[in-house]
Amino acid sequence: MVARDGIREDRVDYATQRKNMVESQVRPSDVTDRRIIRAMLDLPRELFVPERLRALAYMDGSVPLTPATHGGTRRALLSARVLAKLVQAADVASGASVLAVGAGPGYGAALLAGLGARVVALESDPDLRNDAIRRLADLSAGNVTVVDGPLDQGWPDEGPYDAILIEGAVETVASGLLDQLKDGGRLVAIAVAGNRTTGRATVWRRDGRTFGKTEIFDAAADVLPGFEKPRVFAF
Repeated sequence: MVARDGIREDRVDYATQRKNMVESQVRPSDVTDRRIIRAMLDLPRELFVPERLRALAYMDGSVPLTPATHGGTRRALLSARVLAKLVQAADVASGASVLAVGAGPGYGAALLAGLGARVVALESDPDLRNDAIRRLADLSAGNVTVVDGPLDQGWPDEGPYDAILIEGAVETVASGLLDQLKDGGRLVAIAVAGNRTTGRATVWRRDGRTFGKTEIFDAAADVLPGFEKPRVFAF
């Protein structure tokens, strides 16, 4: 079988690529949670990228999913190392309730489900959302519910959550989203400033009515829709 990019899919050894991704990208990045390692070894990342780009599924970097919209940014699958480190920082226990914001085609949600979490996958793009529904069904990920709504508003109907994973960059996080955390819960995202795509992976932790904020590592990602700061024009 020949894919549209000319690469014969039946000759691609995705299992070996997956193992190499974990051994060369994830383990050396201080990912010590063995559950994440096992889940990534089991999860076929190539199924969550457009067919024409499957040769890029295990590259060391993000994988584009959609082109940039007018006045907006493209959507992309986070690099494996960044996603693994964010999930580790979220400290997700088996049985935890987790909201995945900007879930795209569902790879991050499937990874969280592989840790035993009950996952709500929030996606506003209809094509990506439909992809997530199909792919998660193909993998029999019964503990993931895919929902439709504005990303920055979260999904309070199923909250509060033990953890919230934002699968992209943010310039700002609304208090209404943080309020969907349980006491002691964590929100993880890549915080950037201005028009930058490189920033700091950050953990917000709820303590009663207050939220602590800790920066943990450098990371790059595209800003998700709804998480942009309003632009101020000076004359």
